[in-house]
Amino acid sequence: MKSKEFFGKFLSKYLWGNLLAMLLTVILLCVGVKFGLDIYTHHGEGVPVPNLTGMDFNRAADLLERNGLGIMVSDSGYNKRMPAECVRAQSPGEGTNVKKGHTIYVTVNSPSSPTVAIPDIIDNSSVREATAKLTALGFKLLEPQVVIGEKDWVYGIVSRGRRLNVGDRISIELPLTLLIGSGEYDGSADIHITDEVED
Repeated sequence: MKSKEFFGKFLSKYLWGNLLAMLLTVILLCVGVKFGLDIYTHHGEGVPVPNLTGMDFNRAADLLERNGLGIMVSDSGYNKRMPAECVRAQSPGEGTNVKKGHTIYVTVNSPSSPTVAIPDIIDNSSVREATAKLTALGFKLLEPQVVIGEKDWVYGIVSRGRRLNVGDRISIELPLTLLIGSGEYDGSADIHITDEVED
């Protein structure tokens, strides 16, 4: 094939017609997919999420249902300043546009304070260690009560007159009193030293 014939094929109206037809097909396909997805996904349509914070859970569920939205409890917490069974937090937040049928996840205020197990600190730690562990768990500590024993050693925990054991679950709202050693020992427990050596 001569070079003139070879380059002449590139100037053929059939070649350029086919290329133009393919280009138009790709453009129409892209435009069709974009508009089709917008129609299918209801792009741009949305329902604003109302503010549910502080609202009773049942009332919040009714409000969302009237707006075509769902509700699901994702977590619970305790705040004594808020009424029981009210919404503490929500996701997505107030004013966010979501599609109808979308589920709003809420955190609900628990009707009672959480209970926490007493850690293994009785006769196993100093007052400083015990105080750090208990306050980290959320307990409030009252002035410690001094008992006979090794100085600053924890010999027990009392709450409202009841002596607690390791593993007991109590409300973090209840204050605790540590029973700590004074550094003095009971005189009745005399220590006898002997020089005798056993065989």
